[in-house]
Amino acid sequence: MKEFLLPYGKEKLTAKIEDEHLAGVLLSELHSYKAQLVQDALEHPIGTPRLCDMAVGKKKVVVISSDHTRPVPSHIMMPLILAEIRKGNPDADITILISTGLHRTTTKDHGK
Repeated sequence: MKEFLLPYGKEKLTAKIEDEHLAGVLLSELHSYKAQLVQDALEHPIGTPRLCDMAVGKKKVVVISSDHTRPVPSHIMMPLILAEIRKGNPDADITILISTGLHRTTTKDHGK
C-alpha cells in the first residue's frame, strides 16, 4: 500500500492506495524548472519568428499568462519573455493578461 499526502486548502489529506490499484505516480518538476529551457526556447522557436523580431515596430503587445491555479513557472518565464520583447522593441506598451479559465473569481481568501 502506498500513502500520499494531498494538498487540501491549507492542510493535507492522507490517501492510501492499494498497490494493485496504483497504475503509476506522476511528479511535477515545477520546483526544479530551469530558466535555461525557457531561454533556449525563446532563442530557437519552432515554426515561428522570435518574439524580439515580431515585436519590432509594434506599439502594443499583450502577453497571456496563467493564473496562480495552474502549475506554471510564470516567475521564471515572464521576465525572460518580457526581456525578449524588449530586445526587439524597448518602447512597446506591454499588457500582461492573466488568464483565469473557467473557475471562480480569485479572492484575497483564495486558499480557504
